[in-house]
Amino acid sequence: STLLRQFKSALAPNGDRRGVVLFDGRPLAQVDARTQSGQIGFVGQSPENQIVTDRVWHELAFGLESLGTDPAVIRSRVAETASFFGIQNWFEQDVSILSGGQKQRLNLASVMVMQPQLLLLDEPTAQLDPIAASAFLSVVGRINRELGTTVLIAEHRLEEVLAYSDRLLVMEAGRLVADGTPEQVGKQLRSRNYQMFDALPAPVRIWAAVPDSGAQCPWTPGAGRAWLTQYAAAHSLR
Repeated sequence: STLLRQFKSALAPNGDRRGVVLFDGRPLAQVDARTQSGQIGFVGQSPENQIVTDRVWHELAFGLESLGTDPAVIRSRVAETASFFGIQNWFEQDVSILSGGQKQRLNLASVMVMQPQLLLLDEPTAQLDPIAASAFLSVVGRINRELGTTVLIAEHRLEEVLAYSDRLLVMEAGRLVADGTPEQVGKQLRSRNYQMFDALPAPVRIWAAVPDSGAQCPWTPGAGRAWLTQYAAAHSLR
């Protein structure tokens, strides 16, 4: 959470800092507040804390209105975003009657209507039930895959979020201990017998516990089943 907040000046906590944050090749300190507001989106843990208006449609338009965007552009973007996120059926509803999962989806949509280059997600599923969390992460995967937005997420639900990830960074005590594709990081933590390996998804831990398990490290249950079937075809199981 502390790291993610360094990537948007308005959210950065007070204290001593070392190093430089670059955004699109420029020091973040040199990027003006208006550009950061439009190009760096942030969604936090609490679905309640980011909502600032009383209606769904107004929440979607709020960011663009604050930047003085042309009304015709606002209408077009709000309509496109509502359709992309599948929230057009509660477009006119009062925000107070939405569920936690719906509010968090609205928070995400109200950020993405600005068309940011970078989307920061700070444990966005922490207060959602498993079904709502899975639906939310599925939408995040679509954002990255279909819109090309860079997504940087801090999350505890590794089994679900890593299925959409192409890069994994593991930090402990403020230091980077592993960096690479999920498969590479799994191998790094396993070879070092690193304690944080125990927090990785079950398919990875099972793969690591099997002698001569092969080179490919499975991260999802589906990949784990496929690997185990292939392994069982050539080895006797105990």
